Amino acid sequence: MYLGVGGTLGAISRYTLGIWIGERFGQAFPVHTLTINLLGCFLLSLFYTLTTTRFLVHPHFRSSFGTGFVGSFTTFSTFSYENVTLLQSAHYGLALLYIAASLLGGYLFTSLGIRLGNYEKGRIQQESE
Repeated sequence: MYLGVGGTLGAISRYTLGIWIGERFGQAFPVHTLTINLLGCFLLSLFYTLTTTRFLVHPHFRSSFGTGFVGSFTTFSTFSYENVTLLQSAHYGLALLYIAASLLGGYLFTSLGIRLGNYEKGRIQQESE
C-alpha cells in the first residue's frame, strides 16, 4: 500500500511539474524531463544517504519514497523516447546534448545529494577530532 501511495504521488508530481516547466521553457528541447530526472537523482541520493547514515526509517517508508515516489517521478523511458525522436528528426546535436546533460548531470546531482546528506555528519566528525 505504501509503495502505491508513493508511486501515485510521484506520478502526479511528475505530471504537474512537467506541465509547469513545459509552459515556461517550451518543448523544443526536453528540459522538463531532464529537470525532473536530475531532481530525482538528487532526491533519491539525499534520501538514501540520510536514511542509511543518520535517520532510522521504516523499510515501508523507505521503499514508498525511493521506489514509489522517486521511481514514478523520474522516467528513463521518456528520456529514451525523446532521444530516439530527436535522432529521427535529425536533431543530432540536441540528442547528444540531452544524453550528455542527463548522464553528467545525473552524476553531479547524485553526488550533490550524497555530499549534502553527509555534510553535517562530516562536520561533526571534523570538530570532534
